[in-house]
Amino acid sequence: MNISLHGRALLLGLLLTSGAALAADGAPRPAAGVAEAQRPGHAGIASANFLATNAGFEVLAKGGNAFDAAVAVASTLSVVEPESSGIGGGFMATLHTARGDRDAFIDARETAPMAVNPKDYLNPDGTPNRDAALKGPLSAGIPGEPAGLELLAKRYGRLPLSVSLAPAIRIARDGFKPDPRLLGAIRDEQKNLERWPASAGKFLPGGKPPAEGEVWRDPDQARTWESIAQKGADAGFYHGEVAQKLVDAVRAAGGNWTLQDLADYRARERAPIVVDYQGYKIVTAPPPSSGGVAIAEILNILRGYDLAKMDQARRMHYVIEAMRRAFRDHNDYLGDPDFVKMPLDMLLSPYYADGLRQSILPDRATPSSMLPHESARDPGMHTTHFSIIDKNGNMVAITSTVNYVLGSTFVATGTGVLLNDEMDDFALVPDQPNVYGLLGSKANAPEGGKRMLSSMSPSLVLGKDRSAVIGSPGGSTIITQVLEGILHFIDGDSAQQITAARRFHHQFLPDVVYVEDGVFDAATSAQLQKMGYTLKPREGWGFMNVVTWDHKTNTLDAASDPRRPSGLGKVE
Repeated sequence: MNISLHGRALLLGLLLTSGAALAADGAPRPAAGVAEAQRPGHAGIASANFLATNAGFEVLAKGGNAFDAAVAVASTLSVVEPESSGIGGGFMATLHTARGDRDAFIDARETAPMAVNPKDYLNPDGTPNRDAALKGPLSAGIPGEPAGLELLAKRYGRLPLSVSLAPAIRIARDGFKPDPRLLGAIRDEQKNLERWPASAGKFLPGGKPPAEGEVWRDPDQARTWESIAQKGADAGFYHGEVAQKLVDAVRAAGGNWTLQDLADYRARERAPIVVDYQGYKIVTAPPPSSGGVAIAEILNILRGYDLAKMDQARRMHYVIEAMRRAFRDHNDYLGDPDFVKMPLDMLLSPYYADGLRQSILPDRATPSSMLPHESARDPGMHTTHFSIIDKNGNMVAITSTVNYVLGSTFVATGTGVLLNDEMDDFALVPDQPNVYGLLGSKANAPEGGKRMLSSMSPSLVLGKDRSAVIGSPGGSTIITQVLEGILHFIDGDSAQQITAARRFHHQFLPDVVYVEDGVFDAATSAQLQKMGYTLKPREGWGFMNVVTWDHKTNTLDAASDPRRPSGLGKVE
């Protein structure tokens, strides 16, 4: 019952030759955005760490807007939550400017060094070398966070970087008490951190992980942020002393970065994906994120059903089947738009969704085994997300990452920069799963200067009566967590209810539904299993951060995922 690859290509050809006039997202024109004249008069920030949330409010108090606050939050998370994001990684940002009622997207995804060689990620027998892909300098792409934050500040902010980066610099210099999650990450990765002197020096002071309650300082990272604050990202990070230290450290440890790789890096502004669902305008991430395409495709499929009138089992059946089809397309087509021509007109078309909907049986699961596949791993989670709405109604959704826990575990000597391990997000070995179990194709094969595919899905939900800023970490589960958050919001849930809601996930392969304890009642679980679904319990969900805006009462509500006690959603 699935549409074959040939059938999908034929449908694309029909769409392109029929002369049909489609919106950029392939959907009917969405609901109008937030009225430009409306302002909440107060601000809301939700992030995974209270120090980062408070840093954002500190910058707002100095006259900054949501975009300046985002610079403060992101840079502070680099200091206090390095297991998930940081100066050596990248991010994706979905933005809404109150003035002009404009939506935008910033792509600060990492890029492959020009000397990338897929053979470096293979064992002698041709199997994937997971250590090379996940640990050490070969696993690291060229960082995008410094350039992306500077672009955000210059194009949308009010304040100089010296003001917005001040909280992160102060906290790194003076120290803070790490939360249990960071301490656990350091303990779990201690053997890898010990492989490189600068990594051990940063994360293992005195040869061991910091003790609970101990103040931990990162003076090298403070100096690197100071360099960016004083000189800008170009002169303070991608050229000059910091750049030389990064390249020297990477090459001394067997990596292949050059000064030219750093000099050539650019953050990019792209048009976001926009899709209409039940009268709301969903603004989300375009490629090289796969998340926005998948979310739009799922919503296009679901709008053909009246989910509100269904029992839970039938409703979940249709949602899971929509997830299955979107992730299949994720694996087949998506990559860096600067390198790959993708059939987005097809994937985002309501006509394509109509065809996919016809392939869904009303009472039975569609086995993913109907298409060739490889076994895949359990999806992971090592990213961060924060959401902001300021007093003027500007909105920011940023998802930032170093990929796996503590990234590559490699710190460049003298910089405090913990490098990402984003090279694993390429299809380093075609049709072999990455650490999150996602398969890749030629579209996501590594090339010098190319951005690797991402699941990051920072999203805005804009409606007449209510709007929301939403996102989550979670590897491949980011896409489904954000989707479920959007559906909960449209159903009327509060920010606290959205972040606390139990979750489920299907990513085409492996052909299982990952479930959080309590997401389905016993009767629903039994009915889904009778339909042919395999339910697999999974722990480690979160950590979603949401800010909502009720336009009728003009009030904000901010919530951080209760699965992360150190997170803080705050309204002032």
